[in-house]
Amino acid sequence: MRHVAALIVGGGPAGSAAAIRLAAHGARPLLVERHADADALCGGFVSWRTIDRLAGLGVDADTLNRDRLTRVTLFAGDRVREAALPRPALGVSRRHLDRVLRAAAVRSGAAVETGVTVRHVDGLAAHLADGAVLSGDALFLATGKHDLRGLARPAAARGDDPTLGIRVRLAASPALTAALAGRIELYLFDRGYAGIALQEDGSANLCMAVHRSRLHAAGSPHDLLAALGRAQPQLAERLAHLAPGEPVDAIANVPYGWRQRRGVPGLFRLGDQAGVIPSLAGEGMGIALGSGMDAADAWHAGGPAAAAAWQARFGRRLARPLAVAGAVRRVAEGGWSAAAVAMMPPGLIRMMAHATRLTR
Repeated sequence: MRHVAALIVGGGPAGSAAAIRLAAHGARPLLVERHADADALCGGFVSWRTIDRLAGLGVDADTLNRDRLTRVTLFAGDRVREAALPRPALGVSRRHLDRVLRAAAVRSGAAVETGVTVRHVDGLAAHLADGAVLSGDALFLATGKHDLRGLARPAAARGDDPTLGIRVRLAASPALTAALAGRIELYLFDRGYAGIALQEDGSANLCMAVHRSRLHAAGSPHDLLAALGRAQPQLAERLAHLAPGEPVDAIANVPYGWRQRRGVPGLFRLGDQAGVIPSLAGEGMGIALGSGMDAADAWHAGGPAAAAAWQARFGRRLARPLAVAGAVRRVAEGGWSAAAVAMMPPGLIRMMAHATRLTR
């Protein structure tokens, strides 16, 4: 058994943020990650506040994407509304973001090991696929939307009609760049919604959250995309950039709205393992980075024992953004979304964008 002071399971934004901050506090954390180089299913939206958090970790946002998103356009049926974002944001692929953040973690002094698969957790010990065991005085759980046996989120959080995440890539082209430059598009439809934004390589990330019943009614992810394109011509124009045979990535049973309200000594649950905000809000990355940084600061101040109080405190910080995002999501997925968009002033869109950010 290998033992370390601070063990981080998961090398996405939450885990890397924790590693960078722990190293800054004088620790030498060990971060383990299953994939050496993967593009996790994610909306890829980095908000203005998340850009500030990246700067606090020593990461220049221009290394992710030099282009900025300044406007959001909502589509619901034949209704369209556009508003300025409170401050410029950006789009980035998770593959690129994870590379940049892990490199920053290594530069900070953290140990990062990839190709390490954790099968289950027992207490503060991680049991690996090769039979080895890693343990820590403190365990930072940063596995995103994927649960680990021994620390899985409750099945009841998924609901009776669980939500699936679906993502496809739209191939880069001058026409796509011209259509999407400077803005993110959000499409609202019955029992789901989709977001599209340009990434650092000129391709576009189309990521959607859809209830299982809607996907089953359509037949398959490709059938669903085709049906949505027929209903919304603007979306059909974007889907024309979907290359034949382009794979569709999916993840099942996303427990939107769930948050961890209590903690135990030694265990810091980060990112989606602390709380899952509806992706429509575009604050998942912010919560991931914020939780990693804040948990590392709590560890520095109080050691592993600080985890219980920190988890409860962070859960309270998540209450407002999750509640607001949940209310917006219910409107977006309901049959009245077109009417709601028609009556929505741009100022209200900006207010909702502010209200769904994680407070400092």
